[in-house]
Amino acid sequence: MSEQIDNSKFRKHKLKELILKIHDGTPEEEIREELMESLKIPYGEVVEVEQELIEEGLPEDEILRLCDVHSSVLHGSIDLSGSKQIPSGHPVDVMIQENKALKKVTDGLNMTLAIIALVDEENLKNTILEIREAFNQLMDVDKHYQRKEYLFFPYLEKTGVTGPPKVMWGKHDEIRELLKGSSAILQTEDISKDELAASAELILKPAVKGVAEMIIKEEEILFPMMMDALSEAQWYEIHQQTPEIGFCLYDPPVEWKPAGLDNAKEQPGKQAINENGRIQLPTGSFDAEELLALFNTLPVDITFVDKNDKVKYFSQSKDRIFQRSRAIINRDVRYCHPPASAHIVDKILEDFKSGKHDRAPFWINMGGKMILIEYYALRNENGDYLGTLEVSQDLTEHRSLQGEQRILSYQ
Repeated sequence: MSEQIDNSKFRKHKLKELILKIHDGTPEEEIREELMESLKIPYGEVVEVEQELIEEGLPEDEILRLCDVHSSVLHGSIDLSGSKQIPSGHPVDVMIQENKALKKVTDGLNMTLAIIALVDEENLKNTILEIREAFNQLMDVDKHYQRKEYLFFPYLEKTGVTGPPKVMWGKHDEIRELLKGSSAILQTEDISKDELAASAELILKPAVKGVAEMIIKEEEILFPMMMDALSEAQWYEIHQQTPEIGFCLYDPPVEWKPAGLDNAKEQPGKQAINENGRIQLPTGSFDAEELLALFNTLPVDITFVDKNDKVKYFSQSKDRIFQRSRAIINRDVRYCHPPASAHIVDKILEDFKSGKHDRAPFWINMGGKMILIEYYALRNENGDYLGTLEVSQDLTEHRSLQGEQRILSYQ
């Protein structure tokens, strides 16, 4: 029997039988017990079996329906002993670190959602704000999934594995819909405790569960298999394209570059580059180093939000007033603000897009300093809305100026 258990063909045949038993309605616990007694499945064989089932005629939507069930059954029965080490900053390491941040949010949400019935009316509003903020963070998982869909899956499909990526993409879409639905419910004015509890069972908890279970699918199956399948050169191509999509709740502190590719050229940007390799603008030009220094030297904090309300850039001056992390890149700007002020942000964007206003100024006292925060609508020469610029400035020193200091008095 031991020789059979070590045989890949036997293991895959047995696993296929078990998945089809799930398909036919055999209880999960019964399947799990059979697995624990007889099999330890190498991660790659799980994907191979899914691919074979699809090729043999089991519809992809049926695989999608079974996906959560059979991954739940397999959890703890997948052999990861042969998986490769993952260096810091590697695209897979970044995904795993993002999963840790996501798990922290899902764990917290599970605890909060479990005690909704015990929350008194006095604390209900604060509880809803807490849940809403956590779901705002979970919405960031979209960037995590997009990197899989547009960077990971194309390389996996080149190895001949096409079915399982489609199945996983389908699960992404299910989770996205659950998260959108959850956010819509949590924005409802004056939602009662009973309504919140009912919504938690119908959609909030399934959304959290979907995110948590996807972490298991990635770390037990997808990532180890892809580490085996892709070359370091391919991973470096993925690494170079990652910032364009953005990071999820995590800003990598390490810049990864594989050994042997130290002289690899970075991907060219999409700016208008002149014949001298400079970024050409209507009134002059910069090279990338000069432009970076310019933005980071301006005595203001700058954050740019594009016309689709996604954060695309922020300056990194040494004296930033409001700290930023690259985890906000490509995040919806509404989710970068406290839930209580999200409707104000929405109103500003609406007014900018409609042309009603081009500027929205605010000022606050913060730690003894007077801070001016201004939002500007960016428009092209035809007046089309391009996005919003947030500019923050410490006015404390300026407010104390008196008299004059002309350039001739420079020492």
